[in-house]
Amino acid sequence: MKVLVIGLGGVTNGGKTTLAKRLGKQLPNCSILYQDDFFKPESEVEIDEHGFKQYDVLDALYLEEMVTSIHSWMKNPTGSSVSTAESKSTPLNLKSTEEVHILIAEGFLLYNYDTRVYQPADPPGYFDGHVWPMYLKHKREMEENTNNIVYLDGTKSEEDLFSHVYNDIVQELEKWKK
Repeated sequence: MKVLVIGLGGVTNGGKTTLAKRLGKQLPNCSILYQDDFFKPESEVEIDEHGFKQYDVLDALYLEEMVTSIHSWMKNPTGSSVSTAESKSTPLNLKSTEEVHILIAEGFLLYNYDTRVYQPADPPGYFDGHVWPMYLKHKREMEENTNNIVYLDGTKSEEDLFSHVYNDIVQELEKWKK
C-alpha cells in the first residue's frame, strides 16, 4: 500500500477547505485532515500586547495531536480517525488505485498578502502587526524544511486552482504505477 500526503496551506477564508473537499470527491481513497479541528479552546489561546487572540501561532493548536493523527493515518489509512472523503467518481486511469491512499492536510499558513480581503474585517493593526509577521516566519521555516512546494495564484478562479492541483496529483499518481 502506498500513501500520498498533500498539504494545502493558505490565507484564512482563502478556499483551502473548499479545494480539499472538492479534491476529496474526485480522488480515490482520499482522507482530509483539517487543521482547524486542532485549535485549542479560546480560553487557552494567548493574547498579545494589543489584546488580540493569537490564533496564527502554532501554540494555538494541539500540534502534537495533529502530527500524531497524520502519522497514524500514514501507518493505517483505513483505520485512522481522519475523516474519509466521499468520492463521487474516480476518473483516474490507474491500475492499482486501491493500493494508493491520499491524505489532504489543510491549514492556515498564508501565501498571499496583497489579495487578502474577507468579512468581517480584522481589528485595526491585527493583520499587519500579528498575522503577516507570523506568516513570514512560518513560510521561511517551511521553505527551509520542505521540498516540492507549489505556490498557487489566489487571483485565479476556483476552477483553475482545482484543475491545477488535481492535475499535479494525477501526474504524481501516474508516476507510481510505473
